[in-house]
Amino acid sequence: METTRPSVRIAMAQMRVEWGRAEANLAHAVEMVAAGASEECDVVLLPECLDIGWTHPDAAELAAPVPGPRSETLARAARKHGVWVVGGLTERDDDLTFNCAVLISPAGELLLKYRKINLLEIARPYYEVGDRLGVARTPFGRVGVNICADNYKGVEVFGHCLGRMGARIILSPCAWAVEADDNGPYGAAWKESYSALSRLYEMPVVGVSNVGWIEGGPWEGRKCIGNSLAVDAAGQVACEGPFGVEAEALMAVELELLPASAAGTADGPMLRQRGGAAP
Repeated sequence: METTRPSVRIAMAQMRVEWGRAEANLAHAVEMVAAGASEECDVVLLPECLDIGWTHPDAAELAAPVPGPRSETLARAARKHGVWVVGGLTERDDDLTFNCAVLISPAGELLLKYRKINLLEIARPYYEVGDRLGVARTPFGRVGVNICADNYKGVEVFGHCLGRMGARIILSPCAWAVEADDNGPYGAAWKESYSALSRLYEMPVVGVSNVGWIEGGPWEGRKCIGNSLAVDAAGQVACEGPFGVEAEALMAVELELLPASAAGTADGPMLRQRGGAAP
């Protein structure tokens, strides 16, 4: 029988990602894990493709296996500081490259590896499409992991699937990018999609974006701007990170966790009662 803690404390690690500098970025991610642990957080959530940056044109050459040295760097940090770690990496699997995210336990165990499914068209030259969703059992219930556009408005089906698999929280590494002269505000569509999922499943959704310039590829010259977002089980914004290419930050947010109110075929009637469609 699964046991679920009533809440979880998340460190939203809105870190700078330096273009193509895997060693420096992994070292900085380790620093962010330490910072999250110092804030007495249970989980440290890191951005998408934190090793080399999202849509790096040399992703195939710069990618690394998962499990492998980069995921092990995060695992050592998780073990040292006794926290759960979720973060995005650029994965090589033989001759294929994936945009992936990992969930690592405080014992350093790789419990979940997810490969992004809802790739932007501009990202298709660099990454293969993932082929499965999953959740992992933790002391604070089942955790679902997906990546960035998997939760975008209009394609919440991936979040629905995780909710129907029993996830009590979704953790999502992101890389939110805008034009160089865009000074905000940002994120209305994300708030809408996150809140819709949260209300329907009484399930918090948390997305953490990096900050820094995109220095190559189809969106060269754009900037990643943070503005990381946590929405609670009632669909309300619980935490929002600062906006800007220089807006590195670490935010700690405590989120209430509720037991699932339905499962299996009972999900459909529950969703309809709450005003949602039943995918």
